[in-house]
Amino acid sequence: MSTLNVLISGMGYAGSRFLSALRTLDSIPGIGADIEVAYHSRRRTRDDLPYYSSLEQALTDFAPDLVIVAVTDSAHAEILTALDGYTGFVLAEKPLTSRHDDLDAVTAALHHTSGFAMDLVERYSDVTVALRQYVRDHGLTLVRAHATWGKDRINDHRPTVGVTSEVIHSLDLLRWIAGGPCDLTLVDAVGVTSDFSVSGPEVLDTVALTARVGDAPVTVYSSFTNITRQRTVDCTFRATDGSLVHASTVYDTPAWDADHLRIWRRGQHGDEVLCEVDTRHEPVPERLRAIVKMRRLVADVLHYVRHGEEPDIAFAGLAESVGLQQLLNAIEEQARITGPARYFPEGRTIAAETDWERLG
Repeated sequence: MSTLNVLISGMGYAGSRFLSALRTLDSIPGIGADIEVAYHSRRRTRDDLPYYSSLEQALTDFAPDLVIVAVTDSAHAEILTALDGYTGFVLAEKPLTSRHDDLDAVTAALHHTSGFAMDLVERYSDVTVALRQYVRDHGLTLVRAHATWGKDRINDHRPTVGVTSEVIHSLDLLRWIAGGPCDLTLVDAVGVTSDFSVSGPEVLDTVALTARVGDAPVTVYSSFTNITRQRTVDCTFRATDGSLVHASTVYDTPAWDADHLRIWRRGQHGDEVLCEVDTRHEPVPERLRAIVKMRRLVADVLHYVRHGEEPDIAFAGLAESVGLQQLLNAIEEQARITGPARYFPEGRTIAAETDWERLG
């Protein structure tokens, strides 16, 4: 049997999750190849995989068919730019870059790749798939939407570009469900900065914004200092007969990959439920804990790399990812800022993270 070589650049929290997903896919039918994994990082952290301290050497000696970019988000541009001339497939963690990086240089460096996808895993949720399909099957038009996307990363030991890495999920979902690629226009934004992470004393930790998806006004709140994880998207649509149809989605509550969708219409005798999808009580094997949606994305990428199969759920390709990054940059540049909040005025003590569910 032939081999698919996969190089993971960055073997921290995100890289380890990708590795777990790859290891559950090593023998699934349809790929028709053994998966060999190596990793590149600044230092060796594990002995069960081939290790490369140099990305250039890894590309030359290991010759990966797929490169997964899972380094800290502030280093994405450095790695992506270093892939200049690479002709395989690139799967990158979000966001694409930071506000200060050269997007043109990143785009040019990836010009020769055979394909690109950004890790926007909520597209792979059963509830997202069902809602998107229902909207299209019934010709619904978005009237109004609101998204909340927050979690607690206070005293996070991982470097971060800030809340743009979190708000990207809700922005993508709003466009994906109702508006199509890049069909979201920013109107206004406010934000708060703080010293919540190791990345500095004034990192943007929260944003609230108004925007439009087509003609529909939308509001979005996202925060890395939200204390509890909240991931919801609420939409009101107009049906072809002029009536209103409501949809509520809740993600990763109470645990990762536990999602719920309810679509309904209000009537004189109460709510008429039109569609409901609930994965909150579905058993998840331990080996798939926290990677159910990521595993679906990785499987689609492997099938594309191996057989050229277009996925049922379209990849967030390079052009779309660049458009999203331009939107994130605009939010950060235009937001009226309050702060900074001081969580650790006397300095911080960083403890080893034991609750990965908190950070997800």
